[in-house]
Amino acid sequence: MFKEKPDKKLWIGIAISVFLLFLLFRKIDFDKMAAAFAAMDYRFLAPALVLTFVSYFMRAVRWKFLLLPTKRTRLSNLFPSTLIGYMANNLLPARLGEFVRAYSLGQKEGIATSAVFASLVVDRLCDGFTILFVLLITFFTVKLPPGMELVQAGLVTGGYVTFALYLCVLAFLALLKKRTGATVALVERLARPFSGKLADRVVALLDSFISGIRIPTDPAGMAATLLSSILVWATAIWPVDLVLRSFGVTLPITASMFIMVFLVFAVMIPAAPGFMGTYHFACVTALSAFEVGSEKALSIAIVSHAMGFFPVIVAGLYCLWRDKLSLKKLSENNETGAPA
Repeated sequence: MFKEKPDKKLWIGIAISVFLLFLLFRKIDFDKMAAAFAAMDYRFLAPALVLTFVSYFMRAVRWKFLLLPTKRTRLSNLFPSTLIGYMANNLLPARLGEFVRAYSLGQKEGIATSAVFASLVVDRLCDGFTILFVLLITFFTVKLPPGMELVQAGLVTGGYVTFALYLCVLAFLALLKKRTGATVALVERLARPFSGKLADRVVALLDSFISGIRIPTDPAGMAATLLSSILVWATAIWPVDLVLRSFGVTLPITASMFIMVFLVFAVMIPAAPGFMGTYHFACVTALSAFEVGSEKALSIAIVSHAMGFFPVIVAGLYCLWRDKLSLKKLSENNETGAPA
């Protein structure tokens, strides 16, 4: 999985990151930026850090509910695997942390990696629809300064496009679950003209993958999944507000929701590992809608990114060390049936 040479997408992502960082720093007054850091109230950072890890813990809780139809897993395994996965996402390209996360838990709980990975697809769908809910609230509550109508219109358009994509994914997963044979056969027919080997590989992956698509259907399981999804993002948005306050920027919580939506769209763009550049550019762009100066906005972006980047790397590496694992070992022992 990790042995392959970096592909064109990785180099494109690195180029995008470098270009965006160049755009951000080329007109920055570093004296003003230093002044922004000097004026920071660091007392806000401790609760922001705690809430960041609470958000990761709530992801582990939601993952537990999503895996209940497969196996009753333990939070003592789910939380470290979540940290390991997000650590790997920050260090490795192409969101390979999702596969690391699935393999790590699969080994601890004795579940096939492909089945665990399938639960993570549902996990991402939960994220998508929760963010769409946040986006909807933002439409009706956020108050942008005059002249920012195009920004709000662009946000609405992005929301509609994302909503349409998620509907397509949901429809495909529903068909795959309800009419497995017919759906797999259709995918094979579509892929066969491009490559027979590709078609065989896709069919094998779908057959392995479908075994893991098990969504809680009982009212308690669905309610727990919904509540944990809300808590995941509430505890992810709150730290943004705390970082803003540490720089003396006091805005309604809907402004932090607005910024988070920008950040979510930003991480979909190809970038260097850790979403360097794309994260910062999105944060600065969102803050500019509230007329926050470039130097202060970039300072906020750097601190906000660092809060979600370095702590989870340290925690994830500690979990790897404690479990006597390494990214190389996870790569070498990855199951051949796992999605690639």
